Formats: sequence, structure tokens, C-alpha cells
Amino acid sequence: MKGSSLKSLAAGGIAVLFAAMSAPSAEAQTAIRVGFCSKTMTAAAAGFFAVATKLGWFAKEGIKIDLVPIAGSGDCVKAVATKDVLFAIPSIEPLAVIRPQGVKVKNFYTAYQGNIYGFAVPAESPIKTIADLRGKKIGLISMGSAGLIVTRALVTADGMDPDKDVSIVVAGEGGQTAALLRTKQIDVLSQFDTQYALVENAGIKLRFLDSIEIAKFPSNGFVALEETLVSRRKEAIAVARGYAMATVFAMANPEATVRIFWEIYPQAKSLGKEEAVALKDDMHVLSARIRNLRLEAGGATKWGESVIANYQAYLDWLFKAGVFKDKAIATDLVTNDLIDEINTFDVAEIQAMARNWKP
Repeated sequence: MKGSSLKSLAAGGIAVLFAAMSAPSAEAQTAIRVGFCSKTMTAAAAGFFAVATKLGWFAKEGIKIDLVPIAGSGDCVKAVATKDVLFAIPSIEPLAVIRPQGVKVKNFYTAYQGNIYGFAVPAESPIKTIADLRGKKIGLISMGSAGLIVTRALVTADGMDPDKDVSIVVAGEGGQTAALLRTKQIDVLSQFDTQYALVENAGIKLRFLDSIEIAKFPSNGFVALEETLVSRRKEAIAVARGYAMATVFAMANPEATVRIFWEIYPQAKSLGKEEAVALKDDMHVLSARIRNLRLEAGGATKWGESVIANYQAYLDWLFKAGVFKDKAIATDLVTNDLIDEINTFDVAEIQAMARNWKP
């Protein structure tokens, strides 16, 4: 390649070129099944994996990611426990539920430092507080969602019986949820940040009920069986590092992340929309998630760091609300053992790459 041609490449393009040159061949890459806990593939769920794939970060580590959509955090943890997937990215509550059964699944990377759950209602709804939910129908994405656990805890904390005072039903995701709200078949949602953005994209403006109690609690992160973190430590670090690098990239250039997501997962691009509208909608979903990815949301200092005090406070709150029979110990469920190795990358370099990225 001539020198003048090299000079015309953006800084990000050069980095991708060298990453591709040094990456193992496709045949040499180990396929890793990773569960993401939603049936709807969005830029906020899969965009980070798309970026790390596109820029060669996974390939350089000798791995290839196969994303597996699973309906809810509870089902994600079960899939890890049965070894249907090697890693998944659920919320913490199902880990506390399954551990007393002898299943040792542990979070080794906290992805969402802020809590993504909570109640939402249509903007014009007469429901103003959690106390107003008495007698109302609450829609989850599935009964395997951590939204069920959060719902029961929030309702209990407000002095109601979740088995008698409210009705908890499955409302599905995205457009299906929006349709049920629009026809008043459900009154309130107990889902999470990106699902709420999808409902708004479907034309329903939402208003969030105050749940200050859970705002400070962490949400989802990468989990694996404890034995996997020993036998497949290298792959665990590689998956989390690629995700962390892509998180930095996405924060610096959300539009680039959406466009790369479309390239790697073309089946997930919205059909029947003008590209400008599709881009606006997908960036709305991604932005909803980025708010909870920021380190300052949980007081973390490194990507993926689990702030033990935050986890323990959340587990204690869930125990007090009667969600768990036995008190859960945060250090049984989360570990920072891999975090230093995961963070061996240059944040400023990736931010520059993102800013210089061209489609």
C-alpha cells in the first residue's frame, strides 16, 4: 500500500487494520455462547458485541461471540447453570435465588452500574405513586425477568401484598407491550430502561414512578459458573474486555455504534422506517442504556468493577422485602478478581478511535 493511501486512513481505520492483521484466522477462533437477557436484539443489548467484533477485538483474543437471546435474567442464569451458554449478562437477583440450591454462579463484571428497573406508566395515566398500583395490572417482559423480583419487592416495601393487591402478567416486549398499554389491557410496566425506550419508539410517551430506593443499586453484569472462571478464565477476561472497550467506544460515538450494530446484525435493523428515523429510534434505545453504564452511576473506578457495598445494600433491601428467605452475601455472588486484567486497555485511544470513525 502506498504511503499516501495510508495517510488517508482515519486513526480508527489503522487500528482496525492492524487488529485484523494480527487476529487469528476464523478457523482458530473459539466460539463463545453468550446469553443476553432479552428476546429483542437492540443496539443497547448487542451493539457492544458488534463493535468489539467489527474492530477485531474479540478476534485478536481468539474468540468469536455467538449471542443467544433469552427472555429474562432468571432464564439467563438457568442457561449458565445448565451450561447452555458459557456466559450471560443478567441482573444479580437470580444469582441470590439459585445459590442456596447449590448452583455457584458468580458475577465477574458489572456492566450496568445504575439500576435499570422500575415502574413506568403512560404519561397521561392517573397513577402517580407506587401506592396507586393497588388493584392494577403490571406487565413484565416474561415471568423469567428480574422485573418480577423487583416488582414484588417494591410493592411489598410500599405495604402491599404482591399476591393479592396487584396482578402481575406477561406483556412481552417493544411493540407488543405498547399495544397492550394502548388498549389498556395493562396499567403499568415493570420492565427496564431499553424496553421503555422501545415502547416510546412505538409511540407511547412514558412517565416513571419514583423508586428512589433502587436507583442506587447495580443491575446486570457478566456471570459464569465459578468453575468456568477457573477453567476458562482467559475467555472470560477476553469477553469482558471487548465489552468494556466497546462501552467506551459507544459513549464516545453512539451513532457509530448503531451503524456498526446494523452492519454486524443486519436482521435487527428496523424495517419499514426511513433510515433517519431508524437511527433516531436506535440511538434513543442506546442512550437509555448508556446512562446506567457510566462508572459514576455506581461510584466505580474501573470498567466492570463491582462495588460490594452497593450490592450488599441491594441484597439486604430485597431480603427485608421478603424476596429471599435467607440473607444473601454479596461476596458470594460477585468478584473483582478479573477486573485489573480486563482493564488493560487505553481508554483515550479508544475514545479517539470512536471520534475518528467513519462508516
